[in-house]
Amino acid sequence: MKKEAIVLIKGAGDVATGVAHTLVKNGYHVVMTEIPNPTTERRAVAFSEAVYEDEWHVEGLTAKKTAPNEIQHTISEGKIPVVVDPETKILKHLNPDILIDAIMTKRNTSTNLHDAPITIGLGPGFEAGKNVNVAIETSEGPNLGKAYYQGSPQPFHGIPCKIEGKTHERVIKAPQNGTLKVLTSIGEHVDEGQIIAKVDDLEVKAGINGVLRGIMRNGLKVKKNTKLGDIDPRDQKEFCFSIAQRSEIIGVGVLDAIKTLRSRSN
Repeated sequence: MKKEAIVLIKGAGDVATGVAHTLVKNGYHVVMTEIPNPTTERRAVAFSEAVYEDEWHVEGLTAKKTAPNEIQHTISEGKIPVVVDPETKILKHLNPDILIDAIMTKRNTSTNLHDAPITIGLGPGFEAGKNVNVAIETSEGPNLGKAYYQGSPQPFHGIPCKIEGKTHERVIKAPQNGTLKVLTSIGEHVDEGQIIAKVDDLEVKAGINGVLRGIMRNGLKVKKNTKLGDIDPRDQKEFCFSIAQRSEIIGVGVLDAIKTLRSRSN
């Protein structure tokens, strides 16, 4: 397998973007897929925004919304193709060397062990040797980024990532089904009790003081109790516009797993 292996990443959210960033910086050609209306919360640092904006820049790399027949052209421009392809139909004609399921739905929706020579799944729902070659731990803790060559990552425990001791209270959720109206900007300071959005006529208020680290795009249809975004109690704007350390650690775990599997196949 050549160094410039083709990597297909399902999903282009913030964690997937962290993985893509690591792989591109290490010489891999990355192609990403997304749904027609991405619901990423940390969208300032997610290549999924290219679906709406045509191009999106994250820490020195550019992703570009790309038609399937333009993938090679986009790669030749030094950009990351993001293809609207919720069913991953491009898999058959792209024939990637590596497939990474980074949709992060806490379950495996369709990835198969034989989709590519190397298959990797991020988080719960994947079992090494059954539906992927390697599963990567995505839960906070000492095993974050660990590659499982047998078995599975920790099951979803329902507790949001802790930041300065804050978990559930920093998460913003939809109070009802409806259309999201965003009233604040990512990176903006918010105070506890401040109205930061509405879902139809119901107000969505901040649970803590901090900066709005992420929130879904204005106008999206949402369901009751859906996570809309989160607040960072560290109150530092720059954290909203940089890849999270968690995503970087997961990216390194993926890179190390690829190197290990490639060395075994040689």
